[in-house]
Amino acid sequence: MIFITGPLYAGKEEYIRQALGWGAEDFSANAVRDVHTLVPCDHLEKLADELAGKKVVIATEVGCGVVPVDPAERRRREDAGRLSCLLAARAETVIRVCCGIPQLLKGEWP
Repeated sequence: MIFITGPLYAGKEEYIRQALGWGAEDFSANAVRDVHTLVPCDHLEKLADELAGKKVVIATEVGCGVVPVDPAERRRREDAGRLSCLLAARAETVIRVCCGIPQLLKGEWP
């Protein structure tokens, strides 16, 4: 699995579609994006195992900036970070995309 992370609107999907030569249909069939929206979740390990079955998983980084006052929002943010850590551990390749520029963190370029 290839795990892509980075800030919102940083070009994550565009990068991986271009790198793999995928069109919209290929992407829909083989990838999942916005996985950070699947939290909070009481079964992060199980969710990470399910997502690891895809060829490409994309998550937006949500841990930067001001820490939310609302406890539920803090938990969501914490769970999103933990899910990203679990996915990165399961991934063969981890790439961070910022400003459309990919940075290889783990594995080999696709």
